[in-house]
Amino acid sequence: MIAYIGLFMSALVAATILPMQSEAVLVGLLASSAYPPVLLIGVATVGNVLGSVINWYLGRFLMRFRGRRWFPASQSQLDKAQRWYHRYGRWSLLGSWLPLVGDPLTVVAGVLKEPLVPFLILVTIAKGARYLILAGIVLAWY
Repeated sequence: MIAYIGLFMSALVAATILPMQSEAVLVGLLASSAYPPVLLIGVATVGNVLGSVINWYLGRFLMRFRGRRWFPASQSQLDKAQRWYHRYGRWSLLGSWLPLVGDPLTVVAGVLKEPLVPFLILVTIAKGARYLILAGIVLAWY
């Protein structure tokens, strides 16, 4: 149970304020062959999507704090994500798994008041696919 909690927390934190690599935790657990891969992928996806929902809420309700040190995205990251979001619309959320731009993109979705249901669907597809592909690579290797 500790492994699942650790994976969940690393995935959640990786999608929010602190830099963390949930992929490394997932790879380690998959390589151990001690846990069902489907369950690991599910736990990582749920944690990472929940972290993105936190970002969405930050964007939706806490933009007045965007200059604070603890805020999860810098102004330049927000500007870049906002340009991307305006160019591609809600479909840009399929890039929410990307390093550097993905997390600010989920904040921008909140700022631009993207409805929660489409947000959840697109972010879940993106983040779940990333973990699924990573698991496929790891399991093919081991």
